[in-house]
Amino acid sequence: MNLRENRQTEQSRHHKLKLMVCDALLLLFVDILMLVIYPSEDAHLADQAVVIQVLLGAACVFIWRIIGGVYRQIWRYGGTMAYMQMILMDFLAGVTYYAAQSVILYNVYKISFVRVMSICALNLLFAMTIRLIYQYLYEYGESRAAVVLRRLTAGIRLTDFEDRPLRKETDAKSITPKINIAVVGAGRVGVMFAEELANNPRSAYRPCCFIDIDKEKIGRSINGVPVLSEDEATQERLMSFPIQEIVFALPKMQAERKKELYDLYQQTGCKLKVYDYPLTQTVENGKRSMREFDIEELLFRQPVDFTNERTNAYYRGKRVLISGGGGSIGSELCRQIAKMQPEQLIILDVYENGAYDIQQELRIAYGVTLDVRVEIVSICDGAALDCVFERYRPDIVLHAAAHKHVPLMEHNCCEAVKNNVFGTLNIVSSSERFGVKKFTMISTDKAVNPTNVMGATKRLCEMIVLSRAGSRTNFSATRFGNVLGSNGSVIPLFKRQIAAGGPVTLTDRRIIRYFMTIPEASQLVLESGAMARDGELYVLDMGKPVRILELAESMIRLSGYEPYRDINIIETGLRPGEKLYEELLIKTEELTRTDNSMIFIERDKPLDREEINAKLDILRKAILTQNDEKVRSALKRVVDTYHAPEEVNSSAVDADEMQLADSREDCAV
Repeated sequence: MNLRENRQTEQSRHHKLKLMVCDALLLLFVDILMLVIYPSEDAHLADQAVVIQVLLGAACVFIWRIIGGVYRQIWRYGGTMAYMQMILMDFLAGVTYYAAQSVILYNVYKISFVRVMSICALNLLFAMTIRLIYQYLYEYGESRAAVVLRRLTAGIRLTDFEDRPLRKETDAKSITPKINIAVVGAGRVGVMFAEELANNPRSAYRPCCFIDIDKEKIGRSINGVPVLSEDEATQERLMSFPIQEIVFALPKMQAERKKELYDLYQQTGCKLKVYDYPLTQTVENGKRSMREFDIEELLFRQPVDFTNERTNAYYRGKRVLISGGGGSIGSELCRQIAKMQPEQLIILDVYENGAYDIQQELRIAYGVTLDVRVEIVSICDGAALDCVFERYRPDIVLHAAAHKHVPLMEHNCCEAVKNNVFGTLNIVSSSERFGVKKFTMISTDKAVNPTNVMGATKRLCEMIVLSRAGSRTNFSATRFGNVLGSNGSVIPLFKRQIAAGGPVTLTDRRIIRYFMTIPEASQLVLESGAMARDGELYVLDMGKPVRILELAESMIRLSGYEPYRDINIIETGLRPGEKLYEELLIKTEELTRTDNSMIFIERDKPLDREEINAKLDILRKAILTQNDEKVRSALKRVVDTYHAPEEVNSSAVDADEMQLADSREDCAV
C-alpha cells in the first residue's frame, strides 16, 4: 500500500512539473514575441533587461498560480470554477508584475502597463487554450494524433496508472449503442443535464436535441446540440436522429402545461421521462435524476404545499395524538408532526404492524430527540380510550381512524357504523372529557350527498364533531378527495394488473374522481387544524376532477405498453354504493375562503347535541339487530342527504363535476 501511495505521489509531482514546464515555455514564447520580435517605443530593451523582465514576469505568474492551486487542478475535469480561478490568479500576477517592476527596476528596464497586461493576457490565453484542447481530446480524441497532442498539452501518457482504468471503461462503453434522447427545455437545468450525459463516458444516453419555445435559442445549438422549436419536433424530425426517449427538464413547469406537452409528445411513440427530484424528496434532501413519470404527476395538477411557520409553531412543543396513526394518512401525519418538534407524539391504532413500522421509522430518523409512544387500542373501546387520554393528556387530537373501503362497508354495514360513527363518538367524548385543546377529524368527499354506507357514516361523523362546538375543546373537520398511494387506492390495483399483463379493470369508463397526494392531504389536515376556530368544516380546492379511464391509459403507456393493443381495459360495472362522480362541497351551504387561497370553510349549520343523540339512538337500536339492511335503513333516516346511487348516477351527465372533467379532457385533446 505504501509503495502504491508513493508511486501515486511521484506521478502527481511528475504531471505538475510537466505542466509547469509547458506553461514556462508558453510564457517565454510570449515574452520573446512582445519584447523582442514585436517591440515598441516602451520596449526597446537591452538583452539584460529582457532577461530581467522574463524572470520577474515568470516569478509573479507562477507564484500566484501556485497560491491559487492552479497546478493542483486535474484539468481533464476542469470546469468553470477552475478557469475563473486561473483568470483571477493571472490578473493578480499582472498587477503584481507591474507594481514590482515600478518599485525595483530602473526606468531603463521598465515597460508600460499596457505592455505588461498584454503579456499576461496573451500568456493566459495560450495557457487556457492548451488546457481546453487537452480536455476536448481526452473526451473525444482516440486517434494517434490525439494521443500525441495530449502528451504535448499536459504531459500525460495513456500508459500512466491514472488513465488506464478510465480509458478501458471508455473503450468498453464506446462499442455499446447509446439511447438517443431529446431534452424538453434548453434552460439551466436542461443544459446541465445534457452536459452531464455528454461528459460521462459511462452514460447510456446521448442528448441529440433540445426542444424549447425561446425564440432566441431556436435554430442555434448548445455545446453542439441543436435547439428545435415545438413545431419542429414532429415525429418525422425526431425519428431522423433517431430519438428513442424524450426527457422533460422543466422543473418549474405548470401542471396544465406539462399535461399539454405530455399529450403532444406521447403521440411520437417515444418513451417519456422526467429529469427532476423524486416527489418524495426536496431540494434540501434530494438529487435530480432521470426517472419515469410518477403516478402523482399523471394528475397534472399543481401540488400544494400547505406548511408554513405558523403551522409549525402551533404544533411545536405540543402533545399530539393521532388515531389510525399506522395507516397511510395517519403515518404521514406522524412524519409531518415529527418535523415540527412536538413534546410527545402518541400513535394510536388497532393494527399493530402499521403502528410498529412508523414507530421504527421515526426512531431511526430522530432517535431520542423525539418522544414517540404507541398504543394499540380500538376506538370502539371507550374505556380503553379514556385510559390512554388520562395517561398522556394530549393537547391535540388528529382523528384518522376509520373503515374506508366502500364495497367492504356495503357488505359490513353494522361494523361500519360501530367503528366510524360510535368510534368517532368515543374519541370525541374522551377528548372533551380530558381537556384536549383541538380536535380535527379527517373526512372525505364521499360524505357529500353520500350514496354508500362509508360516505354516510363519515357525514354523520362530521355532524357529531361539529355539534360539539362551544365546549372547551375546539372541534373541526377536514374534507378531501381520493389519496394516491393510500390503502385501497386504485393505483396499486392498476400497477398489479399491468405487471400481470392485464387486463386493467375499472368499474365504469365515465367515472371521475378528485385526487391528491398523501403529503398534500396530511399537510391540509395540519394547516386546517392550526387555523381552525371551532365548529368549522374545511375543504381543499382540488382543481379539476380526473377520469379514471384516462389515468389507467396513462399508467399503461408509462409502463411501456399501448392501451387496448398490448394491455386491454375492461369495464366491470359499478360496485354497490358507487357513484360516477364525487363532490367536495354541499352546494346549498355557505363557502368562505381562508387566508390560504386553496382552503375553504364550509359553514354547515350544526345540529345540537339532543338532535345528534336522537339520531345515535336510532342507530344503536338498529345495530342490536345485527342486520345490515336494517342498519342501512336506519342510516338513511338519520343522514337526510343519503341517496341511492341509482338516483345520483341517472343524472350524472348534468352534474357540474362531470362537465368539468369533460372540459379538462377537451383541453387536453
